[in-house]
Amino acid sequence: MTSHGAISIADDLDGKRIAITGGTGFLGTALIERLLRGVPGCELVLLIRAGQRRTVEQRAKREIFKNDAFDRLRAETDDFDAMIARRVTPIAGDVGTDGLGLDADGRAELATCDIVIHSAATVSFDSPLDSAVEVNLLGPSRIAATLHDLHDEGSMAELPHLVAVSTCYVAGNRKGSAPEVPVDQSPFWFGVDWRDEVAAARRIRADAQAESRKPDMLKRFRSEARKELGAAGTPLLASKTEQNRTRWVTDQLVDAGRSRAASLGWPDAYAYTKAFGERALFDQRGDLPVSVVRPAIIESSLAEPSPGWIRGFRMAEPVIISYARGLLKEFPGVPEGVVDVIPVDLVCAAICATAAAGPARNDDGSLAEPRIVQSASGSANPLRYQTLVDNVSGWFTEHPIYDNDGQPIVVPEWKFPGRGRVQAQLERAKSILEKSESVLQALPLRGKQAEWAATLEEKKEEAQRALTYVELYGAYTECEAIYGVDNLLGLAAACDDESRENFCLDPRVIDWDRYVTEIHLPSVVTHARVKTTPGASDRESRSSRLRRQVLHEDRQVVAFDLENTLIASNVVASYSWLATRRLPTDDRLRFVLRTLAEAPSLLSLDRKDRSDFLRHFYRRYEGADAAQLHADTVEMASHLLLTKSFPEAIRRVREHRKLGHRTLLITGALGVAIEPLKPLFDDVICAEMSIGADGRFTGELTDVPPTGETRAQALLDYCETHGFDPAESVAYADSTSDLPLLEAAGFPVAVNPEARLAALARKRGWLVEHFEKSAGHSDPLLPIGPSWRGRTPTRIAR
Repeated sequence: MTSHGAISIADDLDGKRIAITGGTGFLGTALIERLLRGVPGCELVLLIRAGQRRTVEQRAKREIFKNDAFDRLRAETDDFDAMIARRVTPIAGDVGTDGLGLDADGRAELATCDIVIHSAATVSFDSPLDSAVEVNLLGPSRIAATLHDLHDEGSMAELPHLVAVSTCYVAGNRKGSAPEVPVDQSPFWFGVDWRDEVAAARRIRADAQAESRKPDMLKRFRSEARKELGAAGTPLLASKTEQNRTRWVTDQLVDAGRSRAASLGWPDAYAYTKAFGERALFDQRGDLPVSVVRPAIIESSLAEPSPGWIRGFRMAEPVIISYARGLLKEFPGVPEGVVDVIPVDLVCAAICATAAAGPARNDDGSLAEPRIVQSASGSANPLRYQTLVDNVSGWFTEHPIYDNDGQPIVVPEWKFPGRGRVQAQLERAKSILEKSESVLQALPLRGKQAEWAATLEEKKEEAQRALTYVELYGAYTECEAIYGVDNLLGLAAACDDESRENFCLDPRVIDWDRYVTEIHLPSVVTHARVKTTPGASDRESRSSRLRRQVLHEDRQVVAFDLENTLIASNVVASYSWLATRRLPTDDRLRFVLRTLAEAPSLLSLDRKDRSDFLRHFYRRYEGADAAQLHADTVEMASHLLLTKSFPEAIRRVREHRKLGHRTLLITGALGVAIEPLKPLFDDVICAEMSIGADGRFTGELTDVPPTGETRAQALLDYCETHGFDPAESVAYADSTSDLPLLEAAGFPVAVNPEARLAALARKRGWLVEHFEKSAGHSDPLLPIGPSWRGRTPTRIAR
């Protein structure tokens, strides 16, 4: 504080070095901008977790200072980059690690700081229990311990002031007054030891990891992987199996967090671990000066750095957009209840004022109990849930979102049902969609028909998303706690006029109707990138954009599958044509009946393992005259391959060649069967069969057939041999068995995809193409070669 007793934030923080954790987050970014612009004399030390591919300096530049929060400061500064270099020092660290993961240089930088603002947190309401415990519960006390270590070793002359950012919801699921007091002074505190909670969370993870590795569980995860990916090959199935296992462990820890929080009266693991984090900090702080700032629900800015500034979607935005799109028709809540929302710039101002005021002290100058400041609006300027709903409904009625056809979406009438009823409705809808999706995926659907399955997948995800919103946020809309702000208003009153004008922290200044309709909702709609104008979109369609990327001149190599990608045929059809070409009429009929009878078993083998199927099926060529087959395939090209080809697919091959791309056919078809197609491509990788000394095929392949993961490796080897970058490659394929190939390419294209692949392609944002045959040709179940009018040769049909 200044000598006359009033808080002058810019003056009191002038010349101070301030360490900040959580700078890459929503609140942290806003806080950094506010301090750099509002306190020109301060310097910042940013503790940032190093990325796998980026240094902390790169992360700071990319994830913090390129954000539009700094547009105003950038415009007001002659050399923004030089100013940042002069005033900001990033250091590598992790609050989830003992000692904060600091190296010697990081410890030295932290030792120079006068103030530490700890805003890092796992803010997701459905965080796994152990990660929430490590960051939210232990993070503040880890910082305290590190600061004590630096002070004890003499690196730090005086202990800095630690301002820990918590949350109002440490008060739990209470009704009525929730004052600015330590959590253990609440009548709802049960005296549970935070150390026991840490030990239990770590034990739960170890138990879940052990359970997930039991044989029956591993079989389940593999079964789920095969159900999703089909015959995608062993490496991809193994990878997906492990993903399923780790996801199951995470789900167990999420459930454990929810259950433990609910058992002790908190809405979720976030609030529960934050409450115990406060308790642990107060136990471990020793003589470290500590203050705590507890925000309520932080939303877009009221004014700073610009009205409506927001980073990412917070709590309310997904619900609001889902309502505006007609996806969410009901949401639990109490109409007359308070939704305690606070703009992010008011929270930043409260943190800055708390830091400037310094730690609370007794009359004799000794440290008092830590000051707790709740940055909330409910007790001073309440926003009623009904008021919020009326504003949102009225605004979207006047400014509707438009669907893909350019028609306005009429928002439903918002009701206020109980959380249990909404959850039950969404669970039923999700169950029906899952069963329908399972039926469709079992059918042999392809191309546009398979889009039905992809659409159902999307609807199921929408239902799951709505259910998640209700589970995560329903407790907050039903919360009837009123958070006291006496200390906050006392800080505001203690600020001088300049600070009150430049660092507004008083929630009573907010006009909620104006904030919601003129500031918050326009910002939310802009960030959601939804369609806000009628009629057909003038923006380039997603398919057009992806197609333009695929056909860009920078692409280098393009790999094509054959069956159902370039032609509506398969190895069985080719074999049938060649085998019947020289069979008498009676034998032809028996061949067709026998082949159709074994079709189910062939299909089952194909779905289990494409390589095994090809090896098994190609045995039928044993003893076939190689020269005869070569002659017959020339005729088969016009009778079968060309009539079943997709003209648009053939044109696409030529487009790529015209652009200078290297074209590569990768297929499990036999080389002899596709001989006429080879000139269409620069190179061909296919299955090849050995020929005996008698000029007849042996029925044995010369190498592993290019299927599944073998195709992916073939593409990567081809790129390495010819000096191509796999990131600049394109792959066209139709089946989940081709997933390794599609994932190996920089630009995957799903062509006439089967149901599973259609759903995966939509989920992963891949280009989907629907190529069709030319009309006018018959399409028998099994192609028959035209009768051969010559002397009887050796037959290949057995």
